[in-house]
Amino acid sequence: MCNEDLISVDYEVFGRVQGVFFRKYTQAEGKKLGLVGWVQNTGAGTVQGQLQGPCSKVKEMQEWLKSTGSPKSNITKAEFKNKKTVDSLKHSSFNIVK
Repeated sequence: MCNEDLISVDYEVFGRVQGVFFRKYTQAEGKKLGLVGWVQNTGAGTVQGQLQGPCSKVKEMQEWLKSTGSPKSNITKAEFKNKKTVDSLKHSSFNIVK
């Protein structure tokens, strides 16, 4: 179950997720849901980051990362780890890390 505790979770998305505006769409979706965190490309061709916010909104974003992404992306899988409850948000906005 998911109450409205603030949670933090790290993610990594695999597939065709670089060069398809994945980070830009991830940032926009995160902001739309009222989440904070970050997103960046990795040297391995994946996209990784961190989400923080109310549990229900983080769950919505996790579904988006697993199945939607940017229009030209092709997601093969998304992994989530280090899920924990936090007392306060550690980020002030949702940033694209270069």
